[in-house]
Amino acid sequence: MFDKILIANRGEIACRVIKTARKMGIKTVAVYSDADKNALHVEMADEAVHIGAAPASESYLVIDKIMDAIKQTGAQAVHPGYGFLSENKLFAQALEKAGIAFIGPNPYAIEAMGDKITSKKLAAEAGVSTVPGYMGLIADADDAVKISNEIGYPVMIKASAGGGGKGMRVAWNDAEAREGFALSKSEAASSFGDDRIFIEKFVTQPRHIEIQVLGDGHGNCIYLNERECSIQRRNQKVIEEAPSPFLDEKTRKAMGDQSVALAKAVDYNSAGTVEFIVDGDRNFYFLEMNTRLQVEHPVTELITGVDLVEQMIRSAAGEKLSLKQSDIGINGWAIESRLYAEDPYRNFLPSIGRLTRYRPPAETATDGAIVRNDTGVFEGGEISMFYDPMIAKLCTWAPTRGDAIDEMRTALDSFELEGIGHNLPFLSAVMDHERFVSGNITTAFIEEEYPDGFAGVTLPDVSLRKVAASAAAMHRVAEIRRARVSGRLGNHERKVGRDWVVTLQDTQFAVTIDADRDGSTVVFDDGETVRVKSDWKPGTKLATFLLNDEPFVMKVSKVPGAIRMRVRGADLVVNVRLPRHAELAELMPEIIVPDTSNMLLCPMPGLIVSMDVAVGDVVEEGQALCTVEAMKMENVLRSEKRATITKIAAQTGDSLAVDDVIMEFE
Repeated sequence: MFDKILIANRGEIACRVIKTARKMGIKTVAVYSDADKNALHVEMADEAVHIGAAPASESYLVIDKIMDAIKQTGAQAVHPGYGFLSENKLFAQALEKAGIAFIGPNPYAIEAMGDKITSKKLAAEAGVSTVPGYMGLIADADDAVKISNEIGYPVMIKASAGGGGKGMRVAWNDAEAREGFALSKSEAASSFGDDRIFIEKFVTQPRHIEIQVLGDGHGNCIYLNERECSIQRRNQKVIEEAPSPFLDEKTRKAMGDQSVALAKAVDYNSAGTVEFIVDGDRNFYFLEMNTRLQVEHPVTELITGVDLVEQMIRSAAGEKLSLKQSDIGINGWAIESRLYAEDPYRNFLPSIGRLTRYRPPAETATDGAIVRNDTGVFEGGEISMFYDPMIAKLCTWAPTRGDAIDEMRTALDSFELEGIGHNLPFLSAVMDHERFVSGNITTAFIEEEYPDGFAGVTLPDVSLRKVAASAAAMHRVAEIRRARVSGRLGNHERKVGRDWVVTLQDTQFAVTIDADRDGSTVVFDDGETVRVKSDWKPGTKLATFLLNDEPFVMKVSKVPGAIRMRVRGADLVVNVRLPRHAELAELMPEIIVPDTSNMLLCPMPGLIVSMDVAVGDVVEEGQALCTVEAMKMENVLRSEKRATITKIAAQTGDSLAVDDVIMEFE
């Protein structure tokens, strides 16, 4: 076994590998760029080596700098994580030449299966079902349009060396094919250093289900069941689960057997994933094989008990696979929510900045439930514009799918995160969505259920009453504290009343509160009674309650004249007033928000890479106005209506902050 391994990656996956290496008694080496000098993975590793400037193209993607770090530290093996050099054949070959073990598959498997064009050809030859498409290289945009017409719209335009949703576009007509080809090619070049593009039929209403495989260097290979990854946004996975709520045992075995056959065809000798599109009749089609550890691997670990990172290390060390197919079962259900630095209220655009508060729920493991949080950040750390926006992967496990969802709901409500825009509210909303709870999901789920973007959650009456009862009880606690303040004037004793009016989400509840040593009894004006128990104290930002003996968790903060309460994806401003004060509050004028409808505001911190219009131009609805690059993604900003450009306030090359004015219309 190795004494020391180097992790050629950063963030949460580097931290994840370090945890298993520690468990195995193996020392670790971290590498870091200028932007990651104070990163968590650097702190966790036994050694750390600086490898260059912040851009990945000058640090994490430079093979020579990784090789120099190996020489400096004497590492015997390298784990590449995912992304960066994890599927780079040249990197694996350089390690092989230097006598350093690559904790991943052999270079031939990387070349054959990591390249999407080659992998599809091999899959077809092996008898694996494949989606119709053009497997050759595409010369230019005209060629892309021609091929798209031959396949038939809609089509998916993909980077051959792509992954993580980058370099991918769906085209429904010639214009979108032309534009998508150019954007995918540009993104592929900047993200992977390889601008080759291919096109395939886009299967509508599909499920994205993948099979985890595990092999060794002795010809053994097994599959570890499937992961459902259908909740996606912009072709990037957001929520995953294992097993799939859709597959039956027959389909699972067929997909697993094909995946193993494909892996054996290239002598696969590590952890890898074979991805499929599955239609409503459980017909499945090969998409690609990821010759690396997947982001969502924890859900497989939780239902099988297999540490995939450990198995990768053992395989790289030449050990035989100790597991047989008969050893792999399905124990319970696991769900993973990817927490991203993306603002759901701004169409999920990237957000950067400092984490002023980062308090994930406690990691726990019992016979009835597991909470796991894989992360690479810490409170006070910064989310950089140079890398992937992932903050953490929150995972829950329970004996049943329903229980796993309940555990995730509570874990998300308990996750405290401040300082940047993030998708916690959206993740919570999905956990309560009827389609997700039923398992009736496809890769079009977000597009279909949130066609106008995410604008927050409107809580049903039953949930509003829980929040109202909690708020009333909290307000009473705060009032008692205020009533006990010392140094008050004589004859100015403050009395705490029983009758209050709670206003939230344009709804009012008149309540009466009676308290005792164990808690409060909140009675609504229609007679409904809620028993509230909590040890919450004013100033505490996370409030845990028992409402009629059922757990209820909210994030709480003070705002002028009210309480901000966040729960189940809703962000509420709650007022608790005396009845007379509530009457007077209804007479207050409403604040008018400034009109910015005639302006194009920058929706995220980013760089203007192209300006597609000029002053005086008349633009149509949907027409491209400019392109903003942020976190390795190029985002085309389009006109929402027909208008004339009257002013352009930004130019190509400008670096803009959120809400900076780009242009104005009339």
